Amino acid sequence: MTAHPQSDTEPETAEVAAAADDEDPDGVEDPCEDVRRARWTATVTGALLTLMGLTASLMRLGGDVPALVPAAYAVGSAMCVGAGALGARGRTRRALWLMILGVMVMALGDQFD
Repeated sequence: MTAHPQSDTEPETAEVAAAADDEDPDGVEDPCEDVRRARWTATVTGALLTLMGLTASLMRLGGDVPALVPAAYAVGSAMCVGAGALGARGRTRRALWLMILGVMVMALGDQFD
């Protein structure tokens, strides 16, 4: 868009105003908000899965189950600790896959119970 010398609107201002008309009426969304939410979600989910895995490991440790069962829960929860750390650093996709693997290890250990 070109502005004439007599025009009181500069091209940059006109483009910004045109882009603002196309946005949501609620306001401008912060693109960093989605990133921040994904990091918090990955971190909190990793921490919760870790606590659940450690709790299950300690509960199974006292019973008469094979040693593989509490070890699987402990290894799975260790993987979830790593996933939470990755999520906190912004590696949310890798954190998701590591959480999935950790839960699968815990589920596999539960099959030997």
